[in-house]
Amino acid sequence: MSCPAALPVTTRHVAVIGAGAAGLVAARELRREGHGVVVFERSNRVGGTWVYTKETESDPLGIDGARNVIQSSMYSSLRTNLPREVMGFRDYPFVATGQGFRGDPRRFPGHEEVLGYLERFGREFGLVEGGIVRFEKEARRVWRGEDGRWKVAWMNGRELAEEVFDAVVVCNGHFTEPRLAEICGIDTWPGKQMHSHNYRTPDPFHNQAVVLIGSSASAVDISRDISPVASEVHVACRCPEVGSLGKQPGHDNMWIHPMIDRVCEDGTVIFLDGSSVRADVIMHCTGYKYHFPFLETDGIVTVDDNCVGPLYKHVFPPLLAPWLSFVGLPWKVIPFPQFEHQTKWIAGALSGRIALPSQKAMSEDVDSFYSDLEAAGVPKRYTHNMANYQFDYNDWLARETGCDPTEEWRKQMYRACSLNRHARPETYRDEWDDHEWIAEAYVDLAKYT
Repeated sequence: MSCPAALPVTTRHVAVIGAGAAGLVAARELRREGHGVVVFERSNRVGGTWVYTKETESDPLGIDGARNVIQSSMYSSLRTNLPREVMGFRDYPFVATGQGFRGDPRRFPGHEEVLGYLERFGREFGLVEGGIVRFEKEARRVWRGEDGRWKVAWMNGRELAEEVFDAVVVCNGHFTEPRLAEICGIDTWPGKQMHSHNYRTPDPFHNQAVVLIGSSASAVDISRDISPVASEVHVACRCPEVGSLGKQPGHDNMWIHPMIDRVCEDGTVIFLDGSSVRADVIMHCTGYKYHFPFLETDGIVTVDDNCVGPLYKHVFPPLLAPWLSFVGLPWKVIPFPQFEHQTKWIAGALSGRIALPSQKAMSEDVDSFYSDLEAAGVPKRYTHNMANYQFDYNDWLARETGCDPTEEWRKQMYRACSLNRHARPETYRDEWDDHEWIAEAYVDLAKYT
């Protein structure tokens, strides 16, 4: 554990960008460490991407720089793909208990329940009152002044206002700027294209033949959401699971295909195996780009094919640590508890209670990490993919901050859910076989409720 008691503890004035789950827990941990905190939030409420809106962007593909940007990617029917016991912050359980509870009691609840949980979290820890979260104050520019302190400029009505901070914690999420698949012939294809970011309900797809690109949660959910109303649903996957191709069990109008090879002027979509369909819509369920349009670092931090770097342990740029940090970049993880680990580390490093390695040592660690990824043939866009090591990473952070490692029940429930999600995509949310871990979880969580 790297937190020697001899180090002086100093309070800082810290800006947090974004009041979603990452920004809220960052604000809490920073305040617990004694820091002064201001959270800049572009919307009028907390919750970030968990705030559902019927609104969609003027450009359904999300590539027009002049479009009306919508922060959330929620669709109306969205339910969590992790059980609530696993999802919650470690000392603020996400459980459907309590006198007078009127929320969604399901283990895999809808998005409204998650938003309610985050709103309760904000109230419980006094983050919403007293101006800690500044609503409708979008950070337009964040940069380091000549004195080494950070300046934040935001829109205050029609005017630009500025404030100086000792440090900035970036928590703006990464579900707003769409990534698109490259498709040969798409410029002359006559159908409609859109990104899943702008999907809300199945209504617009009545009697339409729809091709979805992707194999992650959004493609799985949306394909099943629209199949009752669409004429045909075709899902194109880069790496389809063995035996999954072809017509899907339980659906008369859904097929899985390999990736798209090309599209034609007559509306045909041709897949890599030579099969083809006539389609009205291509929906890109292809993920998002990391995007920090407000942040100026003179090239110290860059985004290259979704690799944000150089970052020590996905959080600190070595040349700017600990004064600039990022929360929530890793994916294929349980997000909320990991946000909690990262922000405890950031708060302790800013106060001086936790010692970071030297700038040189952090840079060498980053270089070694990148070299290992390259040697293993991992594409750069998977730099922040933690599918195989999130718990090792979280437990490393726990040791740095003096916290307990990840509970065994949380690991086992996560793994069981992952297996069930692939084996039973239609029913895994309502049919589960992790009863032994549920019992252990509720014994453990009872001390907080």
